[in-house]
Amino acid sequence: MKVGVVREVKTDEYRVALTPAGARELEAHGHEVLVERGAGEGSAMADADYAAAGARLLDAPDVWAEAELLLKVKEPLPSEYGLIRSGQTLFTYLHLAPAPDLTRALMASGATCIAYETVETDDHRLPLLAPMSEVAGRLAPQMGAMSLEKPKGGRGILLAGVPGVPPARVVVLGGGIVGYNAALIAVGMQADVWVLERSVDRMRELDNMLGGRITVSISNRQTVEDAIRGADLVIGAVLVHGAKAPRLVTREMLLLMKPGSVLVDVAIDQGGCFETSRPTTHSDPVYEVDGVVHYCVANMPGAVPITSTQALTNVTLPYVEQIARHGAVEAMRRSKPLARGLNVMAGRVTNEAVAEGVGETYTPVGEVADGVMT
Repeated sequence: MKVGVVREVKTDEYRVALTPAGARELEAHGHEVLVERGAGEGSAMADADYAAAGARLLDAPDVWAEAELLLKVKEPLPSEYGLIRSGQTLFTYLHLAPAPDLTRALMASGATCIAYETVETDDHRLPLLAPMSEVAGRLAPQMGAMSLEKPKGGRGILLAGVPGVPPARVVVLGGGIVGYNAALIAVGMQADVWVLERSVDRMRELDNMLGGRITVSISNRQTVEDAIRGADLVIGAVLVHGAKAPRLVTREMLLLMKPGSVLVDVAIDQGGCFETSRPTTHSDPVYEVDGVVHYCVANMPGAVPITSTQALTNVTLPYVEQIARHGAVEAMRRSKPLARGLNVMAGRVTNEAVAEGVGETYTPVGEVADGVMT
């Protein structure tokens, strides 16, 4: 199979969907790898490295035109909509629930579109989302700490404090992979860390994993209001598989917060968990609403592309190999996790949460593929 890799065109996105080592593995199994010239530069992966791995270097339009399986990191942008074609499989992060225009463009293309973030194992893990959740979670306190600096518009408070001066209070909303990793780093930065979580069992796990160094609390409207009232930094770390993020902090609730406090919305790819969130970029990461600084970069792991690209290829490559070996339909028939990752096929939306989010009709995967993926 011809496997294509293109350079990301999203602002400040430096990751690439496949490392040269990954290209070498695919070539060793008899597949042809097509790589856009310069695709790996942002991740310190040179064209020469891909060529040495056996890949063929092309311009972007040629990669899109030839590739049977097209690998990306981020969702296609409008400039790429016309390049996606029927008979092609697109494998990337899509985050379609808050993106009706993109969803309809993919439907119109006739392509088979599999989203990294909705590939789900039988025990409800999201293996292709997990490494980027770990990266984003670990970045969140770091970015929040910088945003708290006075020259950046923040309160002017050091996360760790100093002897005689209390540390900053960090509130993490959600105790999943993002929330755990955010709490881990915030604890390491010697902040006063609170995690709000809905599952009592998960709260026990977090308390144990972090050695009792955090305060864990049940998450409901009252506890969220109480927590953000005393917070210097609030990290939104909630996830509903494939669906829009729940809005946990309303604009009205911002009035409870300290002037210059910071919100970091890691859920912004799924629409954000703060009412006042809107996507920003690494070049222009923050804005202020009612005296509260918002950091809402939609591709946080793109800030550390060398780490992120390697971590991403580690988990996506086995699935890429399955698709390349068997074709998309047969690969999804053999792999239920991969079938659960299918979002759009033959002009129909095959993920129920996405269909609800964008207002389209949901069609079960098996119906689209004549019952072969049940």
